[in-house]
Amino acid sequence: MEGCVFCKIVQGQIPCFKVYEDDRVLALADINPITRGHTLVIPKAHAENLWEIEEADLMAVQRAAKKIAAAIRDSLKPDGIACLQLNGRAVNQVVMHYHFHLIPRSSTEPELKMTAWELIPGDMDEIKRTAEAIAGALK
Repeated sequence: MEGCVFCKIVQGQIPCFKVYEDDRVLALADINPITRGHTLVIPKAHAENLWEIEEADLMAVQRAAKKIAAAIRDSLKPDGIACLQLNGRAVNQVVMHYHFHLIPRSSTEPELKMTAWELIPGDMDEIKRTAEAIAGALK
């Protein structure tokens, strides 16, 4: 897609630090890393978000992410890895091309706000109604 920075990277118009590549996927080092080893896994075909990505591309991203996560574990020895994927500006998606973050974490680092939230019991009736509404909309 014209103007998309990740499409330009896939096309070789912008350089990157490539971690992995196959026919459907490119993985690259994030140039604004949260931690050492922060890696982005992207489909080569442009899709803005989870709603738009083709299923085969989504599966390819996930397969690649699993391989890369193992390589991150073996090479960097993190205590854990955060997997993050954002959809839409309302959740701070900045590059409007589907991408999956792999963020290695050490137990000595401060918590990631996105992985630490207060557990507050919800309204069970509302939770049930919402679950039923979503289940009813499945195609």
